[in-house]
Amino acid sequence: MNHQKVKVFLASDSTVQKYDDPHQGGWGEFLQDYFTEDAQVENHAIGGRSSKTFIEEGRLEPILNELTENDFLLIQMGHNDSTKNRPERYTEPFSTYKEYLKIYVDRAKECHAKPVLITPVARLHVENDQIINDFQDYCTAMKEVAKEENVPVIDLMDKSLIFYQSIGYEETVTLFMASINETDFTHFTKKGANQIARILSEEIKASGLPLSKYIK
Repeated sequence: MNHQKVKVFLASDSTVQKYDDPHQGGWGEFLQDYFTEDAQVENHAIGGRSSKTFIEEGRLEPILNELTENDFLLIQMGHNDSTKNRPERYTEPFSTYKEYLKIYVDRAKECHAKPVLITPVARLHVENDQIINDFQDYCTAMKEVAKEENVPVIDLMDKSLIFYQSIGYEETVTLFMASINETDFTHFTKKGANQIARILSEEIKASGLPLSKYIK
């Protein structure tokens, strides 16, 4: 008997998008590997977009056109929201960022789909021998939105930081493009992207959310 797959849509940035580059990766291109055949990942992530520009460029609309009841919308935004030197992208954490996140949540709910907020994944930024959270206010603001809108939030920032610390700096570098070009401590290698996809899938599984039953 044929049955329609649940779709898992991703709205995000360059840390999630798919790359043809043999070295660079985004966690969205590996997430399907951790789901059963009953779920289909639809990766709409694209580099350089903030919660604001993703909407302003009309990139949310194709997702909404396909979203149906029982589908999921995973939203990871924050990296590009924080770039004050790019005002077209920038959102203020506790005002405009929250307002834009609520648009994703509300529009998904209008489609009777299930939105899931995901805090920005951590960069490799070391201070005093600790890998730090570059997006503290954005993570806090996202958690506030989750509470205000009564939707789940997965703290990928926290879990990625814990993972980096557990494997040590030298191994963590291999997860980032800096291991190839010595300069990029934001974007992942294929290996790194796969590790983040694994961490996220484990968090989804542990969450007990309706989405968790589709994780292998």
